[in-house]
Amino acid sequence: MPSDTGLRPLQIGWYGLGAMGYFMAGNIAISRNPHSATSSRILVYNCTIFKAAKLVKETGVSTAKIASSPAHLATECGVIFTNLANDVAVQSVYDQFTKALSETPPTNAKIFVDTSTTYPALVGDIDRLLSSFPHCHFVACPVFGPTMAADAGKLVIEMNGDYRSRREVAYLMIPDVCRKVINLCGNIEKAPTLKLIGNGMIMGANELLAETLTLGEKSGIEAQTVYGLVKEIMPAPSLIAYGERMVNVRFDGSNDSAIDLGIKYSMHIRRMTAELNCPLPAKVAGTQKWDIIDWGAMIAGSRVAAGLDPFDSSKVRDPSHNWT
Repeated sequence: MPSDTGLRPLQIGWYGLGAMGYFMAGNIAISRNPHSATSSRILVYNCTIFKAAKLVKETGVSTAKIASSPAHLATECGVIFTNLANDVAVQSVYDQFTKALSETPPTNAKIFVDTSTTYPALVGDIDRLLSSFPHCHFVACPVFGPTMAADAGKLVIEMNGDYRSRREVAYLMIPDVCRKVINLCGNIEKAPTLKLIGNGMIMGANELLAETLTLGEKSGIEAQTVYGLVKEIMPAPSLIAYGERMVNVRFDGSNDSAIDLGIKYSMHIRRMTAELNCPLPAKVAGTQKWDIIDWGAMIAGSRVAAGLDPFDSSKVRDPSHNWT
């Protein structure tokens, strides 16, 4: 689908080069044809310039360059993506964008696309804020998948917002960033709501998986055996991935699925269920051993409750139980 800008090169901007954003921005940069009349280098910005410089070096100076500021993205780009860690960061960045738009009112179409996981009400607030500027549209576009999927361009994304803007964004993201788009209509807050529902499902499945592996060990059945059963009867990708981490004590979350994000999601889900009067009991547990701990470490809570060492299966179990 051609850009609405016709033959004028579509300038894409990206703010936020964390664990997910780095790969997503890189894939878009690589997918752009620098020799095309309707393409130009992607502008990237990050709070730490090191990540932006690294991306430009890896993708090549012909495909990406560093923006001087958030205002530079807001005023120079036709499509601006954001991928940020939390609601506070999202609010702060969009405040900077709107300040720039106030000082330099747009004369051409602009699409702002947030791929972060936020509370639904914040998305509604940003949509209303950007809609007050001429030619500006907002697309809520949270993503599903681990960093490996982001690197491989195999994410699943949700979209809600202006129809033509969604089509433009989908054209930019498929197939280099994502493998599937789930389109939602109506209230733009549906996209982040569905994202939280999905995160809640994954967290609940992880809790059940942790309890199942712990029950097996307390019963004298090795975790690998129980994990093998899980792979046979419930081979969901998330269960297989997190089960492998739980069984092999791979809880370094520095590159993927840090548990602080899980705690953020849990808080959002609890708030949402309270507002909707739809109780969904959930628990997030973790014991700090790594600098950044993985979601899979929630098994520590189940193991401690069962009288086992939180992480080490080789250590002595509950002395009140006869294991011979």
